[in-house]
Amino acid sequence: MDRAESHPPQLFFLAADRETQTCCSTFHNTTPYTNINTNTTLHKPTLPTPTKQHHHNCFTMARDNLSIVLAERPTTDIIPGQTFTQKTSPAPTPADLQDGQILVETLYLSLDPAMRGWLRDMRSYLPPVQIGQTMRGSCACRVLASKSKQAKEGDIVSALTGWTEFAILPEGRFEPASLYPGLQDPKDMLSALGMTSLTAWVGMSKIADPKPGELVVVSGAAGATGSVAGQIAKLKGARVVGIAGGDDKCKWLTEELGFDVGLNYKADDFKEKFAEATKDYIDVYYDNVGGDILDMCLMRAKEHARFIECGLVSQYNAAKPQGPRAFSQIVTMRIRMQGFIVLDHVKDFPAARAELAQWIAEGKLKKTETVVRGGLKVAEQALVDLYKGINTGKLIVEIKNHNETPSKL
Repeated sequence: MDRAESHPPQLFFLAADRETQTCCSTFHNTTPYTNINTNTTLHKPTLPTPTKQHHHNCFTMARDNLSIVLAERPTTDIIPGQTFTQKTSPAPTPADLQDGQILVETLYLSLDPAMRGWLRDMRSYLPPVQIGQTMRGSCACRVLASKSKQAKEGDIVSALTGWTEFAILPEGRFEPASLYPGLQDPKDMLSALGMTSLTAWVGMSKIADPKPGELVVVSGAAGATGSVAGQIAKLKGARVVGIAGGDDKCKWLTEELGFDVGLNYKADDFKEKFAEATKDYIDVYYDNVGGDILDMCLMRAKEHARFIECGLVSQYNAAKPQGPRAFSQIVTMRIRMQGFIVLDHVKDFPAARAELAQWIAEGKLKKTETVVRGGLKVAEQALVDLYKGINTGKLIVEIKNHNETPSKL
């Protein structure tokens, strides 16, 4: 038996945040974005000046650990250089390891719409990030040293290390690569087989359960979750309408992902085209945005429609979030509106990852990533840009390419 197979998936992301570290710097706001499908830069970056590196025994020497911590709670938009601050501290070393722990370096950081909610000091499914704490975030990491039977030096693991370059993790706070079937690239841990794809699978396959011929509408359809949710609905035989911000994204939905219709909500004729696309009325609405589009879908809902509430990205930065105005439709059309949190379905993760991996291998499910290069120093600006819709598919920050030489601590 593989050393990791005896350890089922664990909610490593629910563990308490690490204590934060000390000292600080400034941010670089110009960020390079590359779409993995085309490998083209969306706007030319001005990268930070590289720090001097030392070499020893073919390893890159690293002495400091850069972390990004919460400086203040935003009331509306995240403000680069103000909401977060950079801190450095001595990097952990193999000598710091205790039994059952691993020392990792962060390779890739996932950026997710849910992060805005984690900054609010209010009751939620996870405790809020505290002032002075390292920002929470899922990462793909490389093991630099190990005293755990679940991972050895050189292995790739996923973990909620947060916005930091190096970390020590106990067993139960990381998932080994063996839990990701068909893993081709460490970034797949965050995208194709990661939380956003699992969220799409749970919401569409388990909760919405679309039937052949039903009309499914997906908002935020060009994002990490929406793009996968819509493809799953197509695989179930549904007719799928995707709503996204921009003609290029809508063209991508129909020509690359197989959506039946792509609607640009920024277009002047969006409401007319939406009415035409939903003339047979909506069976399933997979909601990632809330706001006006939710109200429009409520008004076009079929009797006994299922509304899957996954996210409300249009309201995350609003000073006064907008609730649904067409609420009476839930009664008159007998709509079932259900919110969900993917963490409640951890027992389904192995089956979900297996099916997602199979679809990808068979060419039935396409994965797309927008990768930001420049390390942790560009993560804050990239998060701001996430809410502006800069990404197509999954948005990931490259902290260190997995083909680079491992750090020596």
